[in-house]
Amino acid sequence: MSDPRYQVDVSVVTRYLAEQSQPEHNRFAFAYTITVHNNGELPAKLLSRHWVITDGDGHVEEVRGAGVVGLQPLIQAGENHTYSSGTVMTTRVGTMQGTYEMIADDGKHFDAVIAPFRLAVPGALH
Repeated sequence: MSDPRYQVDVSVVTRYLAEQSQPEHNRFAFAYTITVHNNGELPAKLLSRHWVITDGDGHVEEVRGAGVVGLQPLIQAGENHTYSSGTVMTTRVGTMQGTYEMIADDGKHFDAVIAPFRLAVPGALH
């Protein structure tokens, strides 16, 4: 059972960027908007990210880095932080998942899990 002081939930909205894609060259661009919800009892700072990106052929790429889009936001209890980013894949369908490393105001480190979400060209799935 998780500690209610350290409860951070993540929601994702994705979209295909046709204008930045080149299907004839196996280049498919996607944007995603992430909202990090601090549902815990303490303010928490997002320190780093770890993404696992899997394309439709099963190739896996891992991305690690500090913060998100150059920021390490401090998210107050009951507040959200929203940002947008993107990725380019070589297949029409793929998935992303990962974790954010968080640190609460009391110094405790914990992970916020980013559940798997699908990136897909419209019409690529039946």
